[in-house]
Amino acid sequence: MTTGARVLAEMLDGYGVTHLFHVPAVLRRTMVELEKHTSIKRLRPHGEKPAAYMADGYARASGRPGVCAAQVVGAHNLAAGLRDAYLAHSPVIAFTGGRDPHTKFRKVYQEVDDVPAFETVTKMNVTLDAVERIPDMIRQAFRVATTGSPGPVHIQFAGNEGQIDAEEAEMDLHCESQFAQVPAFRPAAADADLIRALDILQRAQRPVLVAGGGVRASGAGPALIQLAERLSIPVATSLNGKDVIPGDHPLSVGVVGSYSRGSANRVVLDADLVCFIGTETGGMTTHFWKVPPIGTRAVQIDIDPEALGRNYPTELAVNADARSALERMLDLATEPVEHADWARLASDHSSNWRAEYSPLLESDQVPIRPERLCAELSDLVPDDGIMVVDTGHAGMWMGGMYDMRAATQSYIRSAGHLGWAFPASLGAKCAQPERPVFCFTGDSGFWYHVAEIETAVRWGINSITVVNNNHSGNQSKRGFDRVYGGKQSEKALEMWVFTEVDFARLAEDIGAVGIRVEKPADLAPAFERALSADRPVVIDVVTDIDALAPLAVE
Repeated sequence: MTTGARVLAEMLDGYGVTHLFHVPAVLRRTMVELEKHTSIKRLRPHGEKPAAYMADGYARASGRPGVCAAQVVGAHNLAAGLRDAYLAHSPVIAFTGGRDPHTKFRKVYQEVDDVPAFETVTKMNVTLDAVERIPDMIRQAFRVATTGSPGPVHIQFAGNEGQIDAEEAEMDLHCESQFAQVPAFRPAAADADLIRALDILQRAQRPVLVAGGGVRASGAGPALIQLAERLSIPVATSLNGKDVIPGDHPLSVGVVGSYSRGSANRVVLDADLVCFIGTETGGMTTHFWKVPPIGTRAVQIDIDPEALGRNYPTELAVNADARSALERMLDLATEPVEHADWARLASDHSSNWRAEYSPLLESDQVPIRPERLCAELSDLVPDDGIMVVDTGHAGMWMGGMYDMRAATQSYIRSAGHLGWAFPASLGAKCAQPERPVFCFTGDSGFWYHVAEIETAVRWGINSITVVNNNHSGNQSKRGFDRVYGGKQSEKALEMWVFTEVDFARLAEDIGAVGIRVEKPADLAPAFERALSADRPVVIDVVTDIDALAPLAVE
């Protein structure tokens, strides 16, 4: 006989979990067993939502499931934090306390039925009411989180703190190591389908590859680049797939869609065939299905059969893991037809974009232009660096203006939740402690979870947070200009202009390194100082409140 807590602790250890992000009090007995029998760190942030975001960042940086937990009263907050992981197909496993069968419907303190809140943001949402079910439920949680199109899982343990873990039973601690990493399976396509895909690509006059997060999750970047080079086909990416090809590669045209680079949208609009690989062809990647317009000839390769043809009628749909499909296509492409003239035209689009924006990318303006900030990051992030990026203007600036120089660099972005990036970057650093981790956010995003500076200091999570500080949420400016007839009143400005705050001083007061940058020439020294620091770093960059990210090319 053994306790559920001992089994749960040893199984998490067996699956390679290194951190558990939680807000007490939940699974108290398990927390003790984790301390006694494993090296798993029980990291406590300042809210359930950032706990979920940290587990999400951990999962995306490592490819291993991230684990978070909360007691019953915080469960809805944890569910809210899973929404980004669900949208981004990130393998996060959430544990919560739940209602005790003996006290249901009796108005127990803090008790609400939380299970429905998780239904729309998980692949699996279950209750665990018998301690002997812990082993098979944990195995199933890892299995579901890592297979097919990955995603979050929720297990509610009986008891407001999940105290069923203190009960005893005879249990099997067997772990399935295959499901400790994404992808757990690599389904392969039939050669006939891949030969046909190659034929369609080679017969097209102006084909383009659009690579998404599935290419990233599969580790298919090298095969994608090799195939593009062999066929002389330009590559655009979604935001989730931005790091599958270096920005300076001759065939890279940038991020396509709404938060994009103009050259990528122009190339995709000019294409006579789009091959989508590992992307759901959602609204952001296609600028609400205008880039390319529906009706453009399309081939789609995806591990999720439900994604195939969802938004674009396909000439060919291939259900397969991205890496297995692309590597096999390389084997089969024995006599490739080159598209050299088309590749040169795509390269011209990229050159023209860079010429158009180079005055801003190199600007010495004060307050600092965000384009210059992004260009400095492109030059200074180390070859093994991980960049974690918020949504909103942060996502627009970095999606369009930031380039990765090396295939060994990583890019992780919010799937739509402002404030996600800072706690997610802490989770990413926990997963990859030897790699430098950068967070890029605005002051509007940083305010959401600024308390996690203390978490980073307390746990020695030495990430580098770059705040694009224009004391505003100025992505809203265009919208308010429009509804106010072109010119806003002072009262209108109060809806998106904030108090001016020195985040560097705040960081120093909490125990981090704070660096405030007001001139472009000081950016490089600030980054160099941050990279040599032995504490968490906040770089507060004062930028132009009137600088708005470019709108998508249509």
